[in-house]
Amino acid sequence: MKNRHSRFDMFVIGFALFSMFFGAGNVIFPPFLGTGSGSQWGLGFACYYLADIGLALVALFSIFHRGSAEKIMEPVGRVPATLLMCAIVLCIGPMLAIPRTAATTLEMSVTPLLGSTNSWVFAAVFFAIVFVCAVRENSVVDIVGKLLTPMLLIGLLILIVKGVLDPLGATDTAPQIESVAAEGIKAGYQTMDVLATMLFGVIILKSAESKGYTEHAEKRSIAINASLVAGAILLVVYGGLTYLGATVSSTYNMSMGRTSLVLALVEGLLGRAGTIIFAIVVALACLTTAVGLVSACAEYFSNLSNGRLSYVGLVTAICVFSAVVSNVGLDQLIGIAAPVLDVVYPPTLVLVAMSFIPGISKLSIRFATVAALIVSTLGAVATYAQVDFLSATLSYLPMSALGFGWVIPAVVFALIGFAIKHSDEPKA
Repeated sequence: MKNRHSRFDMFVIGFALFSMFFGAGNVIFPPFLGTGSGSQWGLGFACYYLADIGLALVALFSIFHRGSAEKIMEPVGRVPATLLMCAIVLCIGPMLAIPRTAATTLEMSVTPLLGSTNSWVFAAVFFAIVFVCAVRENSVVDIVGKLLTPMLLIGLLILIVKGVLDPLGATDTAPQIESVAAEGIKAGYQTMDVLATMLFGVIILKSAESKGYTEHAEKRSIAINASLVAGAILLVVYGGLTYLGATVSSTYNMSMGRTSLVLALVEGLLGRAGTIIFAIVVALACLTTAVGLVSACAEYFSNLSNGRLSYVGLVTAICVFSAVVSNVGLDQLIGIAAPVLDVVYPPTLVLVAMSFIPGISKLSIRFATVAALIVSTLGAVATYAQVDFLSATLSYLPMSALGFGWVIPAVVFALIGFAIKHSDEPKA
């Protein structure tokens, strides 16, 4: 009975984690990537999945191993760790990711069905629903895991199965993008799932604990298995959506935009009925992600203030602020997110990776994190401020074309920190 009960809990938590991850970006990026990749859609999908869920699972396992995101970041010092966590929370919270869920729902669910809709009115309704779901902190995982996720999966599977059995076209066209691998990695970054993991991990551990798994090993086992369930579901869904995009690569090009491309693809597969189904799928995906993010952000800032800021008050403030920001529009929010993510991702990934290395010194971690931050910041300046000299210089770094130019500097500076640490130790 206990094994059956634990398996049930594992799937409920896993479904909830899937629905938290599968939000605004996860709907629009895979089909767009597939269309641009053409015959190389498999490569694009693999790079997208590894940069998104692959890294997110590593981050989750790191949190399960260390106990919290704060413990992963504490080697860099209390103030830098707090600043980085606040930057992450704001990125995946009210500044970018949460407003994007509302903007995506408006453009891909409401407008295609109802026509032009006042964005302010819609934002108010959307975040009122999010507030109702998120305000009961302990019920967030059960709400999305037992109710919303099955509905979301059914809609997605209808779309994917129809597209596989009766594809709109062949997938043997030449890629429309210069580097399929690099675009796949960038699209994976844009979902912000790795950053969201730094907060989702806490929700998953708390949910396992609330279901009676209080022993550390037992709680971690349930959390890890639930993460693998979510990863497996996302593997199928992402692969299917990327393939669907590839089937229209000879019909559509990248200039029509993510939203228009996906809507055209869905209507081509299922007609008006498909548009309605997809509108429901997008709305559920964005709603579940918004609920998870609002709850996680409110929990973080409440803990950071030692309870002086109430959870309910923070949920209210985040929903109101996100409703205002969501009126910027989807494409604008994606554009704003790109340089911010280019800077925040590398130091976060360094801290996650180095949390698995036993006995590593704080000095090595600090040196590596600073190196990654410097290189990623210079890369963002070179790319978005179009500084040609800086771009040319950074291009000499290994893996820079894939967005991983910061890796070798981080490794080198970690070794420098190791050497300095050991040179200061007294000789026997």
